[in-house]
Amino acid sequence: MNDVTLAGAALESSWHSRRRFGAVEVPVHYMRGGTSTGVVLWEPLLPADMALREQLLRHLMGVPSAGSQPGNRQITGLGRGPATSNKVFVMNTERVDGQLRLVSTLAQLASDHADVDWSVNCGNMSSALLLWALDAGLLEAAADGVCEVDIRNTNTGVITTARMQRDAQEGFLLARIPGVMGDYPAVDLFVHAPVGNKTGALLPTGAVVDNVAGIDVSCVDVAVPMVIVEARSLRKTGHEPVAALAADAAFMATLRTLWTQAGLKMGLRRKDGALMTEDELARSETIPKICIVAAPREGGHIAVRYFTPQTGHASMAVSGGCCLAAACLIPGTTAHRVATDIAVPGAAFADIHVSIENPAGRLDTTVVAALDDRHLQIRSAAYRRSTQILMRGHVPLYGASGELQEALLASQR
Repeated sequence: MNDVTLAGAALESSWHSRRRFGAVEVPVHYMRGGTSTGVVLWEPLLPADMALREQLLRHLMGVPSAGSQPGNRQITGLGRGPATSNKVFVMNTERVDGQLRLVSTLAQLASDHADVDWSVNCGNMSSALLLWALDAGLLEAAADGVCEVDIRNTNTGVITTARMQRDAQEGFLLARIPGVMGDYPAVDLFVHAPVGNKTGALLPTGAVVDNVAGIDVSCVDVAVPMVIVEARSLRKTGHEPVAALAADAAFMATLRTLWTQAGLKMGLRRKDGALMTEDELARSETIPKICIVAAPREGGHIAVRYFTPQTGHASMAVSGGCCLAAACLIPGTTAHRVATDIAVPGAAFADIHVSIENPAGRLDTTVVAALDDRHLQIRSAAYRRSTQILMRGHVPLYGASGELQEALLASQR
Protein backbone atom coordinates (compact mmCIF):
# COMPACT_ATOMS: atom_id res chain seq x y z
CA MET A 1 0.00 0.00 0.00
CA ASN A 2 1.62 3.31 -1.07
CA ASP A 3 1.51 6.49 0.98
CA VAL A 4 -1.30 7.99 -1.14
CA THR A 5 -3.44 4.95 -0.34
CA LEU A 6 -2.43 5.10 3.32
CA ALA A 7 -3.27 8.78 3.52
CA GLY A 8 -6.63 8.17 1.89
CA ALA A 9 -7.34 5.26 4.22
CA ALA A 10 -6.48 7.41 7.21
CA LEU A 11 -8.81 10.15 6.01
CA GLU A 12 -11.63 7.73 5.37
CA SER A 13 -11.20 6.11 8.79
CA SER A 14 -11.55 9.44 10.58
CA TRP A 15 -14.11 10.96 8.21
CA HIS A 16 -17.04 8.85 7.10
CA SER A 17 -20.74 9.13 6.48
CA ARG A 18 -23.00 7.93 9.25
CA ARG A 19 -26.64 7.70 10.25
CA ARG A 20 -27.68 9.83 13.21
CA PHE A 21 -31.19 10.68 14.41
CA GLY A 22 -32.60 9.09 11.27
CA ALA A 23 -30.57 11.14 8.78
CA VAL A 24 -27.41 10.24 6.91
CA GLU A 25 -24.63 12.71 7.71
CA VAL A 26 -21.76 13.55 5.34
CA PRO A 27 -18.31 14.81 6.43
CA VAL A 28 -17.39 18.21 5.00
CA HIS A 29 -14.91 21.03 5.32
CA TYR A 30 -16.65 24.38 4.98
CA MET A 31 -13.97 26.82 3.82
CA ARG A 32 -13.11 30.22 2.43
CA GLY A 33 -10.55 30.64 -0.33
CA GLY A 34 -9.82 34.22 -1.33
CA THR A 35 -13.19 35.93 -1.73
CA SER A 36 -15.12 32.69 -2.33
CA THR A 37 -16.65 30.22 0.09
CA GLY A 38 -17.75 26.64 -0.35
CA VAL A 39 -17.47 23.02 0.63
CA VAL A 40 -14.58 20.60 0.18
CA LEU A 41 -15.37 16.86 0.00
CA TRP A 42 -13.21 13.71 -0.12
CA GLU A 43 -14.20 11.91 -3.33
CA PRO A 44 -13.80 8.26 -2.21
CA LEU A 45 -16.62 8.83 0.28
CA LEU A 46 -19.05 10.02 -2.40
CA PRO A 47 -21.39 8.07 -4.69
CA ALA A 48 -19.79 7.12 -7.99
CA ASP A 49 -23.08 7.70 -9.81
CA MET A 50 -23.10 11.31 -11.08
CA ALA A 51 -26.86 11.79 -10.62
CA LEU A 52 -26.59 10.78 -6.96
CA ARG A 53 -23.48 12.92 -6.51
CA GLU A 54 -25.29 16.00 -7.86
CA GLN A 55 -28.28 15.21 -5.63
CA LEU A 56 -25.88 15.26 -2.66
CA LEU A 57 -24.44 18.65 -3.68
CA ARG A 58 -27.90 20.19 -3.96
CA HIS A 59 -28.73 19.02 -0.45
CA LEU A 60 -25.48 20.37 0.94
CA MET A 61 -25.82 23.81 -0.64
CA GLY A 62 -29.58 24.27 -0.26
CA VAL A 63 -30.42 24.70 -3.94
CA PRO A 64 -33.57 23.38 -5.68
CA SER A 65 -33.66 19.61 -6.11
CA ALA A 66 -35.08 20.08 -9.62
CA GLY A 67 -36.00 22.91 -11.96
CA SER A 68 -35.75 26.49 -10.74
CA GLN A 69 -36.91 28.46 -7.74
CA PRO A 70 -36.41 32.21 -8.22
CA GLY A 71 -35.56 34.01 -5.00
CA ASN A 72 -34.33 30.90 -3.18
CA ARG A 73 -32.32 32.06 -0.14
CA GLN A 74 -30.58 28.72 0.49
CA ILE A 75 -31.60 28.70 4.14
CA THR A 76 -31.55 24.87 4.15
CA GLY A 77 -27.91 24.58 3.06
CA LEU A 78 -24.43 26.04 3.12
CA GLY A 79 -24.72 28.24 0.02
CA ARG A 80 -25.03 31.99 0.43
CA GLY A 81 -26.67 33.28 -2.74
CA PRO A 82 -24.01 34.58 -5.16
CA ALA A 83 -21.94 32.29 -7.36
CA THR A 84 -18.82 33.08 -5.30
CA SER A 85 -20.42 31.29 -2.33
CA ASN A 86 -21.86 28.30 -4.17
CA LYS A 87 -18.78 26.20 -4.88
CA VAL A 88 -17.99 22.58 -4.03
CA PHE A 89 -14.59 21.01 -4.57
CA VAL A 90 -14.46 17.22 -4.86
CA MET A 91 -10.92 16.15 -3.96
CA ASN A 92 -8.70 13.16 -4.56
CA THR A 93 -4.96 12.47 -4.87
CA GLU A 94 -2.55 10.89 -7.32
CA ARG A 95 1.18 10.30 -7.44
CA VAL A 96 3.32 11.83 -10.20
CA ASP A 97 7.09 11.25 -10.36
CA GLY A 98 7.06 10.09 -6.77
CA GLN A 99 5.25 13.20 -5.51
CA LEU A 100 1.76 13.48 -4.08
CA ARG A 101 -0.53 15.65 -6.19
CA LEU A 102 -4.01 16.83 -5.33
CA VAL A 103 -6.76 16.33 -7.90
CA SER A 104 -9.57 18.88 -7.74
CA THR A 105 -12.94 18.92 -9.47
CA LEU A 106 -15.14 21.97 -9.05
CA ALA A 107 -18.92 21.89 -9.03
CA GLN A 108 -20.41 25.36 -9.48
CA LEU A 109 -23.98 25.70 -8.22
CA ALA A 110 -26.49 28.55 -8.31
CA SER A 111 -29.02 29.59 -5.70
CA ASP A 112 -32.12 29.47 -7.88
CA HIS A 113 -31.84 26.38 -10.07
CA ALA A 114 -30.75 22.73 -9.91
CA ASP A 115 -28.16 22.70 -12.71
CA VAL A 116 -24.58 21.89 -11.69
CA ASP A 117 -21.76 23.34 -13.84
CA TRP A 118 -18.67 21.10 -14.05
CA SER A 119 -16.93 23.12 -16.79
CA VAL A 120 -15.05 25.77 -14.82
CA ASN A 121 -12.41 26.16 -12.12
CA CYS A 122 -12.15 28.81 -9.40
CA GLY A 123 -8.81 30.44 -8.67
CA ASN A 124 -10.03 31.95 -5.40
CA MET A 125 -11.54 28.79 -3.93
CA SER A 126 -8.54 26.76 -5.13
CA SER A 127 -6.48 28.61 -2.54
CA ALA A 128 -8.30 26.66 0.20
CA LEU A 129 -7.19 23.24 -1.03
CA LEU A 130 -3.68 23.11 0.45
CA LEU A 131 -4.98 24.04 3.90
CA TRP A 132 -7.68 21.38 3.49
CA ALA A 133 -5.05 18.75 2.65
CA LEU A 134 -2.93 19.73 5.65
CA ASP A 135 -5.92 19.66 7.97
CA ALA A 136 -7.02 16.30 6.58
CA GLY A 137 -3.58 14.80 7.23
CA LEU A 138 -2.74 14.18 3.58
CA LEU A 139 0.31 16.46 3.69
CA GLU A 140 2.85 17.76 6.17
CA ALA A 141 5.07 20.84 6.11
CA ALA A 142 8.71 20.40 5.05
CA ALA A 143 11.49 20.85 7.59
CA ASP A 144 11.89 24.50 6.58
CA GLY A 145 8.20 25.15 7.21
CA VAL A 146 7.24 25.38 3.54
CA CYS A 147 4.02 23.61 2.58
CA GLU A 148 3.73 23.08 -1.17
CA VAL A 149 1.70 20.84 -3.45
CA ASP A 150 0.68 20.64 -7.10
CA ILE A 151 -3.04 20.65 -7.87
CA ARG A 152 -4.46 19.21 -11.10
CA ASN A 153 -7.89 20.56 -11.89
CA THR A 154 -9.98 18.09 -13.90
CA ASN A 155 -12.43 20.75 -15.13
CA THR A 156 -9.78 22.64 -17.09
CA GLY A 157 -6.68 20.41 -17.10
CA VAL A 158 -4.68 23.27 -15.55
CA ILE A 159 -1.99 22.45 -12.99
CA THR A 160 -1.17 24.97 -10.27
CA THR A 161 1.19 24.87 -7.31
CA ALA A 162 -0.07 26.06 -3.93
CA ARG A 163 2.43 27.23 -1.33
CA MET A 164 2.02 28.17 2.33
CA GLN A 165 4.62 28.98 4.98
CA ARG A 166 4.73 27.96 8.65
CA ASP A 167 6.32 30.26 11.20
CA ALA A 168 8.50 29.40 14.20
CA GLN A 169 5.41 28.80 16.36
CA GLU A 170 3.99 26.34 13.81
CA GLY A 171 1.33 28.81 12.77
CA PHE A 172 0.92 30.06 9.21
CA LEU A 173 2.23 33.29 7.78
CA LEU A 174 -0.74 35.62 7.39
CA ALA A 175 -1.95 37.94 4.64
CA ARG A 176 -4.62 40.57 4.20
CA ILE A 177 -6.32 40.68 0.81
CA PRO A 178 -8.90 43.06 -0.71
CA GLY A 179 -12.47 42.06 0.09
CA VAL A 180 -11.62 40.08 3.24
CA MET A 181 -11.57 41.63 6.72
CA GLY A 182 -8.52 40.71 8.80
CA ASP A 183 -5.37 38.62 8.41
CA TYR A 184 -5.57 34.90 7.59
CA PRO A 185 -3.19 32.15 6.39
CA ALA A 186 -1.51 33.27 3.16
CA VAL A 187 -1.48 31.08 0.04
CA ASP A 188 0.47 31.70 -3.15
CA LEU A 189 -1.00 29.96 -6.20
CA PHE A 190 1.45 29.53 -9.09
CA VAL A 191 0.08 29.16 -12.61
CA HIS A 192 2.60 27.25 -14.72
CA ALA A 193 3.56 28.17 -18.30
CA PRO A 194 1.15 31.14 -18.34
CA VAL A 195 2.65 32.89 -21.38
CA GLY A 196 0.57 33.04 -24.56
CA ASN A 197 -2.43 31.10 -23.29
CA LYS A 198 -4.69 32.77 -25.89
CA THR A 199 -2.25 34.01 -28.55
CA GLY A 200 0.86 31.84 -28.20
CA ALA A 201 3.15 34.79 -27.45
CA LEU A 202 4.18 37.01 -24.57
CA LEU A 203 3.84 40.05 -26.87
CA PRO A 204 1.08 39.06 -29.32
CA THR A 205 1.69 41.97 -31.71
CA GLY A 206 5.44 41.41 -31.68
CA ALA A 207 6.02 44.86 -30.23
CA VAL A 208 6.62 46.13 -26.71
CA VAL A 209 4.48 49.19 -27.48
CA ASP A 210 1.89 49.74 -30.20
CA ASN A 211 0.35 53.03 -31.18
CA VAL A 212 -3.41 52.60 -31.42
CA ALA A 213 -5.58 55.59 -32.33
CA GLY A 214 -2.69 57.85 -31.39
CA ILE A 215 -2.21 56.31 -27.93
CA ASP A 216 0.63 54.05 -26.76
CA VAL A 217 -0.53 50.65 -25.47
CA SER A 218 1.22 47.43 -24.55
CA CYS A 219 -0.42 44.13 -25.47
CA VAL A 220 0.67 41.29 -23.18
CA ASP A 221 -0.59 37.70 -22.89
CA VAL A 222 0.20 36.12 -19.51
CA ALA A 223 -2.71 34.10 -18.07
CA VAL A 224 -5.04 36.42 -20.02
CA PRO A 225 -4.50 38.79 -22.98
CA MET A 226 -4.55 42.39 -21.84
CA VAL A 227 -4.16 45.91 -23.23
CA ILE A 228 -2.28 48.21 -20.87
CA VAL A 229 -2.53 52.00 -21.16
CA GLU A 230 -0.87 54.74 -19.14
CA ALA A 231 -3.63 56.68 -17.39
CA ARG A 232 -2.06 60.03 -18.25
CA SER A 233 -2.40 59.17 -21.96
CA LEU A 234 -6.15 59.35 -21.42
CA ARG A 235 -5.96 62.41 -19.15
CA LYS A 236 -6.65 60.35 -16.05
CA THR A 237 -4.67 59.88 -12.84
CA GLY A 238 -5.20 56.14 -12.57
CA HIS A 239 -6.52 56.64 -9.03
CA GLU A 240 -10.10 57.63 -9.83
CA PRO A 241 -13.06 55.69 -8.40
CA VAL A 242 -14.07 52.99 -10.86
CA ALA A 243 -17.67 54.25 -10.93
CA ALA A 244 -16.48 57.69 -12.03
CA LEU A 245 -14.47 56.20 -14.88
CA ALA A 246 -17.34 53.95 -15.98
CA ALA A 247 -19.68 56.96 -15.99
CA ASP A 248 -17.36 58.92 -18.30
CA ALA A 249 -18.92 58.12 -21.70
CA ALA A 250 -16.08 59.64 -23.73
CA PHE A 251 -13.46 57.75 -21.74
CA MET A 252 -15.29 54.45 -22.13
CA ALA A 253 -15.71 55.03 -25.86
CA THR A 254 -11.95 55.56 -26.15
CA LEU A 255 -11.29 52.38 -24.16
CA ARG A 256 -13.58 50.44 -26.52
CA THR A 257 -11.63 51.73 -29.53
CA LEU A 258 -8.35 50.74 -27.88
CA TRP A 259 -9.32 47.20 -26.92
CA THR A 260 -11.03 46.60 -30.24
CA GLN A 261 -8.15 47.79 -32.40
CA ALA A 262 -5.52 46.24 -30.14
CA GLY A 263 -7.48 42.99 -30.13
CA LEU A 264 -7.32 42.92 -33.94
CA LYS A 265 -3.54 43.46 -33.77
CA MET A 266 -3.24 40.64 -31.22
CA GLY A 267 -5.04 38.17 -33.49
CA LEU A 268 -7.52 37.06 -30.85
CA ARG A 269 -9.73 34.12 -31.80
CA ARG A 270 -13.17 32.77 -31.01
CA LYS A 271 -13.63 29.38 -29.40
CA ASP A 272 -14.02 27.81 -32.84
CA GLY A 273 -10.57 29.09 -33.84
CA ALA A 274 -11.73 31.82 -36.22
CA LEU A 275 -10.28 35.30 -35.83
CA MET A 276 -12.53 37.67 -33.91
CA THR A 277 -14.00 40.48 -35.97
CA GLU A 278 -13.93 44.13 -34.99
CA ASP A 279 -17.61 43.95 -34.05
CA GLU A 280 -17.09 40.82 -31.94
CA LEU A 281 -14.21 42.45 -30.10
CA ALA A 282 -16.23 45.60 -29.46
CA ARG A 283 -19.02 43.50 -27.91
CA SER A 284 -16.77 41.02 -26.07
CA GLU A 285 -17.34 40.61 -22.33
CA THR A 286 -14.20 38.54 -21.82
CA ILE A 287 -11.20 39.40 -24.03
CA PRO A 288 -9.07 41.30 -24.26
CA LYS A 289 -8.98 42.78 -20.79
CA ILE A 290 -7.87 46.41 -20.61
CA CYS A 291 -6.49 48.55 -17.81
CA ILE A 292 -5.06 51.98 -17.15
CA VAL A 293 -1.95 52.22 -14.97
CA ALA A 294 -0.16 54.87 -12.96
CA ALA A 295 2.59 55.31 -10.40
CA PRO A 296 1.65 53.92 -6.95
CA ARG A 297 0.61 56.02 -3.96
CA GLU A 298 -0.02 53.45 -1.21
CA GLY A 299 3.22 51.49 -0.94
CA GLY A 300 2.68 49.17 -3.90
CA HIS A 301 4.66 48.94 -7.12
CA ILE A 302 1.99 50.11 -9.59
CA ALA A 303 -1.61 51.40 -9.48
CA VAL A 304 -4.34 50.11 -11.78
CA ARG A 305 -7.95 50.53 -12.81
CA TYR A 306 -9.05 47.33 -14.52
CA PHE A 307 -11.87 46.63 -17.01
CA THR A 308 -13.26 43.26 -18.02
CA PRO A 309 -13.50 44.85 -20.67
CA GLN A 310 -16.98 46.36 -20.81
CA THR A 311 -17.24 47.30 -17.15
CA GLY A 312 -14.90 48.54 -14.46
CA HIS A 313 -13.69 46.00 -11.89
CA ALA A 314 -14.12 46.79 -8.19
CA SER A 315 -10.63 45.47 -7.47
CA MET A 316 -8.30 43.45 -9.73
CA ALA A 317 -8.89 40.00 -11.20
CA VAL A 318 -6.17 37.56 -10.24
CA SER A 319 -5.50 36.53 -13.85
CA GLY A 320 -5.22 40.17 -14.90
CA GLY A 321 -2.94 40.76 -11.93
CA CYS A 322 -0.54 38.07 -13.11
CA CYS A 323 -0.50 39.64 -16.58
CA LEU A 324 0.10 43.16 -15.31
CA ALA A 325 2.86 41.98 -12.96
CA ALA A 326 4.63 40.31 -15.88
CA ALA A 327 4.23 43.45 -18.00
CA CYS A 328 5.98 45.47 -15.28
CA LEU A 329 9.10 43.34 -15.85
CA ILE A 330 9.28 43.82 -19.64
CA PRO A 331 11.55 46.78 -20.41
CA GLY A 332 9.74 49.53 -22.29
CA THR A 333 6.11 48.52 -21.74
CA THR A 334 3.55 51.05 -20.58
CA ALA A 335 3.46 49.22 -17.24
CA HIS A 336 7.26 49.21 -16.92
CA ARG A 337 7.30 53.00 -17.51
CA VAL A 338 5.23 53.80 -14.40
CA ALA A 339 6.08 50.90 -12.03
CA THR A 340 8.47 51.73 -9.19
CA ASP A 341 10.93 49.83 -6.98
CA ILE A 342 10.47 46.41 -8.59
CA ALA A 343 13.43 44.04 -8.53
CA VAL A 344 15.08 43.63 -11.93
CA PRO A 345 15.06 40.01 -13.17
CA GLY A 346 18.49 38.46 -13.59
CA ALA A 347 19.87 35.79 -15.91
CA ALA A 348 18.70 33.02 -13.56
CA PHE A 349 15.03 32.36 -12.79
CA ALA A 350 13.94 33.98 -9.53
CA ASP A 351 10.77 35.09 -7.73
CA ILE A 352 9.94 38.72 -8.49
CA HIS A 353 7.27 40.24 -6.27
CA VAL A 354 4.87 42.86 -7.63
CA SER A 355 2.23 44.54 -5.46
CA ILE A 356 -0.64 46.07 -7.43
CA GLU A 357 -2.67 48.91 -5.93
CA ASN A 358 -6.34 48.76 -6.92
CA PRO A 359 -9.61 50.26 -5.63
CA ALA A 360 -10.05 47.52 -3.01
CA GLY A 361 -6.48 47.50 -1.70
CA ARG A 362 -3.45 45.62 -2.98
CA LEU A 363 -3.09 42.40 -4.93
CA ASP A 364 0.27 40.76 -4.27
CA THR A 365 1.71 38.68 -7.10
CA THR A 366 4.89 36.76 -7.84
CA VAL A 367 6.41 36.19 -11.26
CA VAL A 368 9.10 33.52 -11.65
CA ALA A 369 11.16 35.14 -14.38
CA ALA A 370 14.58 35.61 -15.95
CA LEU A 371 15.79 38.40 -18.23
CA ASP A 372 18.21 37.59 -21.04
CA ASP A 373 19.30 40.41 -23.37
CA ARG A 374 16.07 42.33 -22.64
CA HIS A 375 13.96 39.24 -23.46
CA LEU A 376 11.81 38.21 -20.50
CA GLN A 377 11.22 34.52 -19.85
CA ILE A 378 8.43 33.54 -17.48
CA ARG A 379 8.23 30.12 -15.88
CA SER A 380 5.18 30.76 -13.72
CA ALA A 381 3.09 33.52 -12.20
CA ALA A 382 1.41 33.50 -8.81
CA TYR A 383 -1.22 35.48 -6.99
CA ARG A 384 -1.61 35.70 -3.22
CA ARG A 385 -4.85 34.82 -1.51
CA SER A 386 -5.77 34.02 2.08
CA THR A 387 -7.77 31.09 3.33
CA GLN A 388 -9.48 29.73 6.41
CA ILE A 389 -11.45 26.76 7.67
CA LEU A 390 -14.88 28.07 8.57
CA MET A 391 -16.06 24.74 9.95
CA ARG A 392 -15.33 21.03 9.78
CA GLY A 393 -17.90 18.40 10.66
CA HIS A 394 -20.89 16.42 9.43
CA VAL A 395 -23.93 17.78 7.57
CA PRO A 396 -27.22 15.85 7.97
CA LEU A 397 -29.09 15.26 4.72
CA TYR A 398 -32.72 15.58 5.68
CA GLY A 399 -35.03 14.23 3.00
CA ALA A 400 -32.27 12.53 0.98
CA SER A 401 -33.52 9.72 -1.25
CA GLY A 402 -33.11 6.16 -0.07
CA GLU A 403 -30.80 5.50 -3.02
CA LEU A 404 -28.49 8.36 -2.01
CA GLN A 405 -28.46 7.31 1.63
CA GLU A 406 -27.60 3.72 0.70
CA ALA A 407 -24.83 4.84 -1.66
CA LEU A 408 -23.22 7.05 1.00
CA LEU A 409 -23.34 4.38 3.68
CA ALA A 410 -22.14 1.68 1.26
CA SER A 411 -18.96 3.67 0.59
CA GLN A 412 -17.94 3.16 4.24
CA ARG A 413 -18.14 -0.65 4.09
